[in-house]
Amino acid sequence: MTTLREAPWSAARAAAHLIAARLESEWVRVDDLDGRVLGSDTWALCRLPSFASSAMDGWAVNGTPPWLIVGDVPAGAPWNRTLSPGEAVRIATGAVVPEGAEAVLRWEAATVDDGHVRGEVSLGTDIRPAGEECEVDDLVARAGTDVGPALGGFLAATGHDQVEVIRRPRVVVVLLGDELLTEGVPAAGRVRDSLGPQLPGWVARTGARVVRQEQVADDPGSVHHVLSSAVADADLVITTGGTADGPRDHVRGAIEALHGRLVVDRVAVRPGHPMLLAALPGPGELPVPMVSLPGNPHSAVVGFVTLAVPVIDALLGRSPAMLESVRTAEELRAPVDHTRLIAGNIVDGAFVLSPYGGSAMLRGLARSSGFAVVTERFVPAGAQVEWLPLP
Repeated sequence: MTTLREAPWSAARAAAHLIAARLESEWVRVDDLDGRVLGSDTWALCRLPSFASSAMDGWAVNGTPPWLIVGDVPAGAPWNRTLSPGEAVRIATGAVVPEGAEAVLRWEAATVDDGHVRGEVSLGTDIRPAGEECEVDDLVARAGTDVGPALGGFLAATGHDQVEVIRRPRVVVVLLGDELLTEGVPAAGRVRDSLGPQLPGWVARTGARVVRQEQVADDPGSVHHVLSSAVADADLVITTGGTADGPRDHVRGAIEALHGRLVVDRVAVRPGHPMLLAALPGPGELPVPMVSLPGNPHSAVVGFVTLAVPVIDALLGRSPAMLESVRTAEELRAPVDHTRLIAGNIVDGAFVLSPYGGSAMLRGLARSSGFAVVTERFVPAGAQVEWLPLP
């Protein structure tokens, strides 16, 4: 496969999604589903509700008032006979509606006097019929669906104890740079590492997990050694720094020494231009994807959403993300023949950019929820642009 050099931004994203194959599945309990991705189409194992049930606390009644009170139906304990005309039973929300009941009279709408209950109610009121929400074998969700708390609860309600999900991708992060300081106030030409603290969070938000993070000196032997070790434990390797052509940039040399394949060599995007995408030989039959991010913090996050997120989506069996269009409230510009990703927020339905948008700056990005994708040299206020949300 030919290396994409100075790849258009959209082509780089597509290549990143194609470089990886879906991981194997595993089974997890429904109370541990949040943030996971379904590994197969999932179907209801029961009707929901599985019986006609009361939607409110009140009285299940048959016929016209007044009704003689003949029993009590708590939740989980069905009444054992048919309700006759002129009879009523007290009933709890979610309890089984007795045979013969025509409606449920709400508790607050009822008057009780001398063993009878009175009130006005219409036929069928506050009775949830069996199967109202779903029937047996109704499709609950497709493979590749992200599971949130509500879907997890619905899967439990439809009879599932365990559900098949895609294994979480394992990510090894390698931080390159002699100048990086991991604690304390930077001085004497050192800079505080800001990517090490944030990358695990970004990775987790995509559904993957960082299993190891290492900081490496800027020398060829160290870079080669750590990358050869990383592929043994990772479904994806992410590096930071060392992607340019300077005397202390050794990522390309390590890819070549490891007999890897450079898939994307720079992307025509600002910021984030010197990002790389490679495939490294791993312990299995398939190569291990590697995304190399620029060292500047803002550029690195652009590289992450451009290349790393599509790789993780592919590993989790998700389809490529489709971008929505939004109106921009401000004029936007991009360099010639480049896409520009501009950090900002959606305010009252329109894109508003954040300040402090330099490639080395995180202040504006920390206040942003995504990027406007600008492909034209000049976009006037009021025009449409694509919106790429942050994970």
